[in-house]
Amino acid sequence: MNILGISAFYHDSAACLVRDGEIIAAAQEERFTRKKHDFNFPTNAVEYCLKEAVISAEELDYVGFYDKSFIKFERILYSYLAYAPVGIKSFFKSIPLWIKQKLFIRDIIKKELGYKGKVLFPEHHESHASSAFYPSPFSEAAILTVDAVGEWTTTSYGIGEGNNITITSELMFPHSLGLLYSAFTYYNGFKVNSAEYKVMGLAPYGEPKYVDIILDKLIDLKEDGSFKLNMKYFNYCTGLTMTNNRFNKLFGGPPRKSESKITQREMDMARSIQVVTEEIVSRMANHVYKETGKKNLCLAGGVALNCVSNGRLLREGPFENLWIQPAAGDAGSALGAALLIWYKYLENNRKLDEARVSQKTSYLGNSYTDKEIEDFLKKDEIPFEKLSTVEIPSRIAELVAGENVIGWFEGRMEFGPRSLGSRSIIGDPRSKEMQSVMNLKIKYRESFRPFAPTVLREHVSDYFDIDCESPYMLLVANIKDEKRVKMSNEEEKLFGLEKLKVARSDVPAITHVDYSARLQTVTKEDNPLFYGVIEEFYKKTGCPMIVNTSFNVRGEPIVCRPEEAYKCFMRTGMDYLIIGSYLLDKKKQKPVVVDIDWQKEFEPD
Repeated sequence: MNILGISAFYHDSAACLVRDGEIIAAAQEERFTRKKHDFNFPTNAVEYCLKEAVISAEELDYVGFYDKSFIKFERILYSYLAYAPVGIKSFFKSIPLWIKQKLFIRDIIKKELGYKGKVLFPEHHESHASSAFYPSPFSEAAILTVDAVGEWTTTSYGIGEGNNITITSELMFPHSLGLLYSAFTYYNGFKVNSAEYKVMGLAPYGEPKYVDIILDKLIDLKEDGSFKLNMKYFNYCTGLTMTNNRFNKLFGGPPRKSESKITQREMDMARSIQVVTEEIVSRMANHVYKETGKKNLCLAGGVALNCVSNGRLLREGPFENLWIQPAAGDAGSALGAALLIWYKYLENNRKLDEARVSQKTSYLGNSYTDKEIEDFLKKDEIPFEKLSTVEIPSRIAELVAGENVIGWFEGRMEFGPRSLGSRSIIGDPRSKEMQSVMNLKIKYRESFRPFAPTVLREHVSDYFDIDCESPYMLLVANIKDEKRVKMSNEEEKLFGLEKLKVARSDVPAITHVDYSARLQTVTKEDNPLFYGVIEEFYKKTGCPMIVNTSFNVRGEPIVCRPEEAYKCFMRTGMDYLIIGSYLLDKKKQKPVVVDIDWQKEFEPD
């Protein structure tokens, strides 16, 4: 039984192939087209999934699309009518696309695939809930989904038991935590639906001075986590912007211009909305716990990518266990739609003994054989050294220990927004210079952005106030007191980005200014080669972790193919690239003619 799940036409289009309940393949369209957050029909991702499953579209039994377009269209029309004549410009911009494309999803799917079978349409938040519960290791759990908006729903909770999911309660548009966070993303000068994580990363540099204003003027928050937004401050229902002039007056001026200097105001705004978000999610979780009585919680929706909020839920409870869908945004809903058909629509039983690895640590994308890689290298006359699998861990660990920055391209590509040890850039966390080197010379991004550690699972509690798995880099934990570096009185008084100058722990490259880290744990079973590198690094240095950031530069999707890995390697300050069994030394490469300004080529933030 082959089931294809699809998400498309809004942002982060993706495809997923499920066979008899097993996740065979999943990928985002952006990886193939090189267009970040590509929203077009995922032609390339579908082609990859079918190829990985060794089937044609004619052999598909079902196709699931991740939401109900007619209900979403109803919401958009209703919003325009409710606010008319305001927003007429936005109306004329969006409606033709709906009439031409988005209302006829079934026809588009059948035409694009050459498929004649049944197409099913679960609700948006039902797809999110499915992606959260079915791959989890829990036989039963509460489910909480929080995002910008689906058809009408912006937040939902319910229960997963066995092969069934029941949605119990919902919050409706325009009252949305995801859109509230995106409004502050927009106001701080970052790109909506793309750079919300930058607001999260900027938050520790600021003070929560606007929390009272947000709670007093923008949102009516109840004890159970439900809320209403004061819509006179927002423009997203019908306009082409997230906020309006009333919002500007409330916070003392217009939105920050993209690429302009980040000021203390933006840092304080980021901290304030992060504090409010954590409080809302905490209240929601407490309410869901009381209503469901479950000890386990599954999370999905774009807000579930807020790993600071997730870390607080883990620390403070009330749930004993969390499982967060690694592709928590709309991309993961392609997976949710496929699994929902297999379990709920077709009423198949879940095999929980296999659930531990059902998402295969999200290594669900394409891979390349050594022959394919070597053919590429020889065709372009690229100098390389071939290593055996046994040699790779020790050799790479030695290079990392020498403070070299390594491009790491191994195995199947990750599904979701995080690099988890397949398409990564790695470095030495002990280096005081590593964060600035990676940010400015390799990633070409803002200096305030923190880097994540990947740590051996058995050593995670040696450095962090956490003792559980975090395989998907979706939890933030604090550095233990004994690993912190005591600050001087002068350092304690530093404000804003000046805080970057201070080494705060034994592993400064991965320690954020608030002594936190967004960490990934790795086991030998999940990724033996990546684990082996860190294990060898530990033997050489006594440090059981490395820096792990995504293999891309700002504004570009994570690399997918060997060609993109080599191009990124050559046009940045990386020292080495390991791609399959082949090690490339920057010093031995032919000079590359750079016909673009790599730092300005990509979309602004």
